[in-house]
Amino acid sequence: MYTAQPKKMLIMNILDILKKYTDENHRLSQKEIADILKSEYDMTVDRKAVKRNLMNLIDFGYEIEYSESVRMVPNRSTGKLEESYILSDFYLVRDFTDSELRLLIDSLLFSKHIPYSQCRELIGKLEGLSNRYLRSRVKHIKTMPDLSLHSQQLFYTIEILDEAIGKHRQISFTYNSYGTDKRLHPRRDSNGGIREYVVNPYQIAAANGRYYLICNYDRYDNVANYRLDRITNIKLLPTPAKPMEKVKGLENGFDLPKHMAEHIYMFAGESGIVTFRAKKYLLNDIIDWFGGGVTFFDETDEEVSVRVRVNFAAMRRWALQYALHTKILSPEPLAEQVRNDIKEATENYLFADTKAKSTQK
Repeated sequence: MYTAQPKKMLIMNILDILKKYTDENHRLSQKEIADILKSEYDMTVDRKAVKRNLMNLIDFGYEIEYSESVRMVPNRSTGKLEESYILSDFYLVRDFTDSELRLLIDSLLFSKHIPYSQCRELIGKLEGLSNRYLRSRVKHIKTMPDLSLHSQQLFYTIEILDEAIGKHRQISFTYNSYGTDKRLHPRRDSNGGIREYVVNPYQIAAANGRYYLICNYDRYDNVANYRLDRITNIKLLPTPAKPMEKVKGLENGFDLPKHMAEHIYMFAGESGIVTFRAKKYLLNDIIDWFGGGVTFFDETDEEVSVRVRVNFAAMRRWALQYALHTKILSPEPLAEQVRNDIKEATENYLFADTKAKSTQK
């Protein structure tokens, strides 16, 4: 319970009550607000004072909804019945619905790149945007212990990138790869020194549960993608970024949905039209991976042909993943690469099987 508070705090306490206790499905009358003021804030006020402060909050710009009804009451002087307007069912309209906040909380819980402590802190902040009813529904939510190998460097990286993109400036950073010790190690140049990446940043995008920087590596003229959780030692440079129109594939501007649809694994490199044959039971997977940009044709009871514009390197990986259920039809160089990949994989397993049998003898 709060200690006794001065009357000048009344309007702030009423606002606090609306934030904690109300939404479209949970509304309070003037009397109920007065009761909470008494029980939790040790403030005794009448309904007129509550109504006056509620109207002041509305005048101050707070979006507070209420219902209005009319009842007949006797005039104190004449005794005649007169109309009296009763305001009730007050609630504070919120920027986010509970469903929207729950969606944001779930997104944090399913994130693989946000450290546990920061995930809990962000969830607490999101809960603070709602009322006690949402908090009571999500208090049981737990995320996994901090088993991720990502550091708080990610948030600093995002801050620098936001500034660089907004100011159209280049950045430099160290790009890392994991070693068998499960730690990130900087990539090195041909002389064995730590390689410095200087890039022109254009966009941050989320794909497959991770953040990527979409940019242009300054030495080349094509688009590159880098995982943010593998970037360290990022620096904002004073040099201006290369204009997008000078980058191959971005001459007409950057189309993020198109880029994400084509780069299903966020590989860099050339994109083009790919045609493949697939079992029809893969339709859900095909739509999940490639979105609505696919074209289906030559349909039979069991199979269908698919045409899609996609990054060739990503399609090569995808075709291997679904090799038992699909077949690349064109372009032929890509089909040949996949055939060679499957042949090499088969030989790896056959060799391993032969070696195991000889060892047993």
